This record gives sequence, structure tokens and C-alpha cells, in this order.
Amino acid sequence: MRAALFALLLLAAVPGFGARPAAAGTPPIRSYAIVQDDGTLRVQGKTIRLFGLYVPSSARGCITTLRPVRCGSRAARALELKIQGFVECLPQQRLRDGSISAVCYVEEGSILDPPVDLGAWLIEQGFAVAGPGAPFEYGVLEKIARVNRRGLWGFQVDRIR
Repeated sequence: MRAALFALLLLAAVPGFGARPAAAGTPPIRSYAIVQDDGTLRVQGKTIRLFGLYVPSSARGCITTLRPVRCGSRAARALELKIQGFVECLPQQRLRDGSISAVCYVEEGSILDPPVDLGAWLIEQGFAVAGPGAPFEYGVLEKIARVNRRGLWGFQVDRIR
């Protein structure tokens, strides 16, 4: 617990932590988001992959509290519960498959709360790992998740019968 608090204090001292990265010459994409089974987002008819992270495959499961029932990987289900509607995505690059790599944010419950970076949130919860070229804070959040045994760093609940 102390290590996690120390790391968060360290991050708060880093210039630019929590700031939105500059868009790569493309206007932000703001709209309703649909989470796909693989953890990508469909926003305004475009496929968006969260920038700077890798979502390892995990067991598929279903959220039965939503109607219609939604199924997908753990990361996809977590994203679906976190987003609940609109996102703002800042495109970083266009990928070979035609999808867009972007940093996406979702507003929290209050106008006083800062927007939440979805990629950072997934890494912090242990549902994803920082990829090559990821922002510095993603790597730190991954280490915090690993130390606290969150998500994929915890015990494997998929193997329990």
C-alpha cells in the first residue's frame, strides 16, 4: 500500500501527468461508444484501439446485469461498465488495418472530476499492460497493478472450478 501511495505521489510530481496528449493533427472524436468483444471501441462508425496498451486475451464471460446480456473479455466488460455512453478520443495514428489508435477519455459523475484516461484506467485495474511507445505513467501504473496483484497480475480465477 505504501509503495502505491509513493508511486502516485511521484506521478503527481511529473510535469504533464494527467494532461491530455496533443492530437496528431486530427480533430477529437466525440460520440457514443460501443465496446467490441476484443476491447476496441466503435465511435462514429470508426474502430478505435486504445493507444499505448496491449490487452491480453482472457477468459470470456458475460455481464448478466445489463440488458441485453453482454459477453466478451474481462477488459471489454470492464470498459463497458466504465464508459456507459460518450467518450472523447484524441487520434494518435491510423493503423494498417484502417483502425485508429487514440487516447480516449470518459467523464466521471461530476463536472469537478477530471476526465478518466481509459487506457490508464485499464492498466491500473490490471486488465491491460503498457505497450511500446506508451506514455510514461502507463508503465508506472502497470507496476502498481503488478505489486497490488490486480487483474491479470492476481490469481487466475478462470482455473477455479
